[in-house]
Amino acid sequence: MTDEAAHGADALDEIDRQRAHEYTLLAVVLGRAPTRDVLDVLSGLQGDASPLGMAHIALAEAASQADPAALQREYFDLFVGVGRGELLPYGSYYQAGFLHDRPLARVRDDLVRLGIERVERLPEPEDHVAILCETMAGLVDGRFGTPPGEDRVFFERHLKPWAGRFFADLAVSPSARFYRSVAELGGLFVEVEAQAFAMDG
Repeated sequence: MTDEAAHGADALDEIDRQRAHEYTLLAVVLGRAPTRDVLDVLSGLQGDASPLGMAHIALAEAASQADPAALQREYFDLFVGVGRGELLPYGSYYQAGFLHDRPLARVRDDLVRLGIERVERLPEPEDHVAILCETMAGLVDGRFGTPPGEDRVFFERHLKPWAGRFFADLAVSPSARFYRSVAELGGLFVEVEAQAFAMDG
């Protein structure tokens, strides 16, 4: 391998490392209300002048000002609620209008095909946005040992059709305060992923 080729491989690895980090970040904050420890990590995020970099800076600022107890309530109002939250963060709901519908079955089929087992500690169905992001992180960073390109297949089947609408709804949800910054970052990142895959195609 030439020095130039080696440099290109290193750059690609760094891009994938950053992608996996973004998916993990989204999985953590969308799967449960952030604890003080998580907020401390988020408040250390840095960014640049790019839209995604500015979204990191905004999330860091929101995290530095957030109160964990208030965040518990915000998360409950947004995603749990009494009966239901303001938002239903499930692929089935956004794509089919119902929970536990065909989009969930398709996610489960792909997880079986990829040899990815459900973690029993997670009570949510597999089409929850946090679980899909966590799965994407594992596909990107290679921890599942899947063939190259499976991250693209999974993204285009299970996140691209609806995640942008979900983050747009989250951005304007009445209870969202801290989560507006999450919505900004998530919406931008999903758009970047979709554009990158389109250019590769």
